[in-house]
Order: sequence, then C-alpha cells, then structure tokens
Amino acid sequence: MLRGGIYAVAVFCVLAALGLVTSAWALLLVPVALLIAFVFAAIGMTCATFLKSPSQFDYIQLAVMPMFLFSTTFYPLSVYPEPLRIVVQCFPLYHGVELMRYLSAGMLPPSLLGHLAYLLVLAVVGVYGASRRLSTLLLR
Repeated sequence: MLRGGIYAVAVFCVLAALGLVTSAWALLLVPVALLIAFVFAAIGMTCATFLKSPSQFDYIQLAVMPMFLFSTTFYPLSVYPEPLRIVVQCFPLYHGVELMRYLSAGMLPPSLLGHLAYLLVLAVVGVYGASRRLSTLLLR
C-alpha cells in the first residue's frame, strides 16, 4: 500500500504540473489509488496463505498479467466479445480503472457507486479471508 500511495502521489503531481488536473474531483484519485492498493494487498495476502512453495508465486503473475491487459486500461470494454466482457467486469482492476477515469475527467455517473462498492466488498472479503486463513495456519 505504501508503494501504491507513493506512486499515486507522484503521478498526481505530474498530472498537476502538466495542467491535466481539470476538476476538483481529481483530488480523490490518490485515496482511490490507496483503496485499489488495499484491495490487491488484502486479496494477495489471502492468496499467499495458500501457497506452499516459493515457486508457486508464479501463479500470482499468471493471474495479474491478464487482469492488467484486459482491464480496459488500453482498450474500451466495448471491443471485447460479450463472454470476455463479463469476465473483465469481475476484475477489481477494471473497477479501479473506471473510478480513476471518471474522477480524473470530473464526471460522476451513478455507476461510480457500484464500482466503489465492489472494491469495498473485495477489501472486506480479502481482509476477512486473510485473517481467517492466518488464524487457521497459526493454530495448527
């Protein structure tokens, strides 16, 4: 989360220095980036508790790379076929990208609340899963 926060502040400073911060809503980019970092940290911690050897950390890259490529960072959701759209909309990064995109443009459609709620639910599930799994492992 610390690294995500540092990156978010640095990118926001660059955006501001280039005059690309055109809305006051863009100030929420840093807290949203911290939320996204927290979601990935919580889910990652839960997943890491299931790994048995260091070589299994490659599985994390196997999940993160497609998520990065298909999360509408590079292409809009409309270019994907319908079955892939459904899968992409399950990715937490998709919801983070949508939040960031709309906030940076100063647009506040009602769908932002859905994206925010999805990320908050994933954060709670990740923290709950990690705490349950760690307590199970420690009690063995």
